[in-house]
Amino acid sequence: MKVSVLCLSLITLALTGPAASAAASAAGQTTPRGSALLGTMPPAPNRPAVPATPPRTTTETMPGAWARPGEWVPVGGAHASYLQVPAGCPERACALVVVSHPRAQSAERLRDSPQAGTLVAALLRANYAVLLSGDGGPATWGSPGALSTVGVAHATATRRFNWSGRTYALGLSMGGLMSLRSALPGSPYPVSGVALIDAWADLDRAWGSDLTRRAEIDAAYRLGTRPLPDLNPLVRVMAAPPMPLFVVNSLDDTTVKASLNTDRLLGRAQQGVSEFIPLTGPHLGGNRFSPAVAQRLVGFFDRLAALPLPEAGSQAGAERP
Repeated sequence: MKVSVLCLSLITLALTGPAASAAASAAGQTTPRGSALLGTMPPAPNRPAVPATPPRTTTETMPGAWARPGEWVPVGGAHASYLQVPAGCPERACALVVVSHPRAQSAERLRDSPQAGTLVAALLRANYAVLLSGDGGPATWGSPGALSTVGVAHATATRRFNWSGRTYALGLSMGGLMSLRSALPGSPYPVSGVALIDAWADLDRAWGSDLTRRAEIDAAYRLGTRPLPDLNPLVRVMAAPPMPLFVVNSLDDTTVKASLNTDRLLGRAQQGVSEFIPLTGPHLGGNRFSPAVAQRLVGFFDRLAALPLPEAGSQAGAERP
């Protein structure tokens, strides 16, 4: 079975432009098993000239108000998020990467994780600020209410450093739902690209996969019943314009089935900047956090730096959570 899927995937990835999108959408669950950069846009050098950031208020420019490079600064409420800014950020504006954690974890767990630290260190070296998000709790499953909490942390964090105006999202496992939702209309802040590692994308599949997950989703969304399609990030992504996507997953992952989640996003990936990387091994295995993956993640965000900055309000059009 894996051989036949591989053959189909290589054929799919050989297509370019609109034909590739049409083929992937028609297949529905086509598996992009061949690592590929979608499209032909060459990588862009990181950190081009950026517009000046808005003037800071008196309070914001007081000594100690800005985060100091190399230190984790807590932001947010009961479920704290943590911000760290790169060494070059005070002199040169930098983008922010919001990292959403796996189920039953927290920003503190990510902060103290050597595996996640490999990705974070690579981002900081490349002049990206990193916000480890508390996501409103350990099992919020990307709910609109939890995204509102992340929005407060984002607003607080971006007033603590020389922000370029660009935000990217990185979702790990359950955190994929939060990252995808943050890039959709109605988000409290604009997101210019989404990276997903062994991520859930289909809320309905998560709800139906396990009774414990179902109870957590019911509590997070305050439903008591199966989530409606308009609450499912995957359904909304399928109806939205293509977005920049960086996807790492594995056919060996039995916790989050790639073919039912992130592989289905292939047809919605923006050409020229998106990248799908197939790996082997179990859910959130160590090879997801290798220096090689970290550098390719940085390369993805670097490519996005060459794209126009989204206009303010470009994600409007849906009621804010």
